[in-house]
Amino acid sequence: MHLSTYLGLLHSAENSLAEAFGQVGRHHADEPDVEHLCQTLGEKAAGHVESLGPFLARYGEHREDEPDRLRAAEFSGTRSGGVGLLRDLQDLYALASFVDVTWTVVGQAAQGVPDADLLKTVQNCQTDTRTQLSWLQTRIKQAAPQALIVAK
Repeated sequence: MHLSTYLGLLHSAENSLAEAFGQVGRHHADEPDVEHLCQTLGEKAAGHVESLGPFLARYGEHREDEPDRLRAAEFSGTRSGGVGLLRDLQDLYALASFVDVTWTVVGQAAQGVPDADLLKTVQNCQTDTRTQLSWLQTRIKQAAPQALIVAK
């Protein structure tokens, strides 16, 4: 069974997402909504990491470095200014999208095993992840015109 591979991916990806939200929030503290919501959404991702604990114990965890490589490629460091904020939000969106699709894969496996507890966890965490994606997309739409059109 390869569920341990995807649980490892998910564990790493949620950890990376939690750290990335924190990093972006701290770096863009001059944008109060970004600082606050990045902290809140990062805490949700950290909670997802904790919720995976029982399933990592049950099915094992095969660690992959893909989420770390994705985060390293996307987050070589936060950027400054309006365009920097836009790029950082885009990077968060890419990482959150990876998390979302990985939850989908684990959810399919949970149905096949079957494991009702894992499926419930997937559904709860994926709802949170989609909230993260929704906020990121909304904030990107808000930041884009000002960052790309208004000269600073």
